[in-house]
Amino acid sequence: MSFVDRTLTCRDCGREFLFTSGEQEFYQSRGLQNEPRRCPECRAARRQADGNGGGRARVMHDVVCSNCGKPTQVPFLPTGARPVYCLDCFQTVGRR
Repeated sequence: MSFVDRTLTCRDCGREFLFTSGEQEFYQSRGLQNEPRRCPECRAARRQADGNGGGRARVMHDVVCSNCGKPTQVPFLPTGARPVYCLDCFQTVGRR
């Protein structure tokens, strides 16, 4: 199957962009059936905004390590039901 460069319109900014034959071949080789709806610039901006995968900033919580007493941060809200460790202690305690 031969592909021909096509001009598409970006759904975000409204500018036209080229969907090249090489890109079309790549999409087909990956089993992608839908053509891109955003221009490369808007795709890159969207990827940058979604930098952590979900689009939400990770909230870190200040805690004190249950093992060594060192202040640290964890990406979850501790309930107090279980000990919370700094990275160094977690790597040591977690292997027991």
